[in-house]
Amino acid sequence: MIQPGQINQDAVLAEVTELFERYETALMENDLALLDQLFWQNELTVRFGTAENLYGIEAIRVFRKLRNTDTLERVLRRPCVITYGQDFATTTTEFFREDGLSGRQSQTWVRFPEGWRVVSAHVSLNENKTAFPAGSTAV
Repeated sequence: MIQPGQINQDAVLAEVTELFERYETALMENDLALLDQLFWQNELTVRFGTAENLYGIEAIRVFRKLRNTDTLERVLRRPCVITYGQDFATTTTEFFREDGLSGRQSQTWVRFPEGWRVVSAHVSLNENKTAFPAGSTAV
């Protein structure tokens, strides 16, 4: 059972925050090797995207190789990393793309013997393009 004092312990929070930032850089640079490394290499890994439901690391790899990379560039808003003890974390963020679309992303991270890995991810777009314009203070 997680105790309140185990949430966002400085060292663990710093580790996951650094990985979240590495993930974002890898995404923007379309670094498929690093993206693959940061995800759990297992058929139980899940990624729900804007138009796809991917079950297993192989499906995620195929998607990444075939996806359109013209719209990867984005600006993050309200990134949030929460760690729970030493081995579990969640990350969430809103994002804004150059094409005017905005969306949100969430990830679940677990520490395995080989290191932290994303075990579940979700990306979705706002249907209303102006719901959260860049620079907005909407909550």
